[in-house]
Amino acid sequence: MTHLPRLLLCVACALAPAFALAQAWPAKPVKIVVPFAPGGASDIFARLLGQRLTERLGQQFVVENKPGAATTIGAAEVARAPGDGYTLMLAPAPFVIAALMYPKLSYAPKDFAGIALIATSPLILTAHSSVAANTLPELLALSKAKPGSLAYASPGNGSVPHLATELFKTRTGADLTHVPYKGGGPAVNDLVAGHVGLMFASPIEVSQFVAAGKLKYIATSAGTRAATLPNVPTVAESGVKDFDIVAWFGIVAPAATPKPIIARLSQEIGQILADPSIKERFSSQGADIQFMPSDEFERFLAREREQWAQAIKVSGAKID
Repeated sequence: MTHLPRLLLCVACALAPAFALAQAWPAKPVKIVVPFAPGGASDIFARLLGQRLTERLGQQFVVENKPGAATTIGAAEVARAPGDGYTLMLAPAPFVIAALMYPKLSYAPKDFAGIALIATSPLILTAHSSVAANTLPELLALSKAKPGSLAYASPGNGSVPHLATELFKTRTGADLTHVPYKGGGPAVNDLVAGHVGLMFASPIEVSQFVAAGKLKYIATSAGTRAATLPNVPTVAESGVKDFDIVAWFGIVAPAATPKPIIARLSQEIGQILADPSIKERFSSQGADIQFMPSDEFERFLAREREQWAQAIKVSGAKID
């Protein structure tokens, strides 16, 4: 027992530099890279977090938009940045998908450290009002009775709605024809016009058309019902076991970022997201606050890579 105080002293001395680093950071402005153009949900969420982190930590958190190539331009910049806590990225679900689909990228998943999951957004299987089905079982029966007659829209090959529908087809045996578009706007426009019958879409994209009677909700892709749409059943509760797909938003950093900084950022973000006013702002963009600290978020990212790798394989999806 006489050696215990000495051991504790050694441990304390070893940990002291890490704690000091976390306390000293940030000593200059921090950059948050958004791999999309200004104005979308990712940009809005990054700016909200940046503003609150600036207020809490006393240094500017500045958003820089680096759009292009399905998040890979912004991700490449973050991957090669110094791991010093001064470069972060708002990472959406396509960040994982692009790393699986693009050949010869200059980075790999191991080049990033997960800091926090901040929000999720369900995808709602939405049908044109003329489709002769109001429930998922009715839709599956219709697709099998008339093979190839139902077409579904997506914002493009390799997008979350595309791969989500391909997983849905694999798990249910639904016979659906893919019609890719160059973006969510054109896809929704053709769904509303009745040129295609179905689409996994964000509620914010289609809610006004559902309210007008032009479209109807069939089921949500998430594992639980959306808080804003409590009457829309999930795909899983409609009979498709373990189907749980969401669009999501998280914060990552270069892999070499010191763990004390990651832990502090994760803690600060968790406290910011607990603010009801932040929840309201996220809800206005069709997203639900869903905080995961760094360790849990890392496990989430690993599951996402596994799920989307399966979807890419079964769909044969290629980058346009």
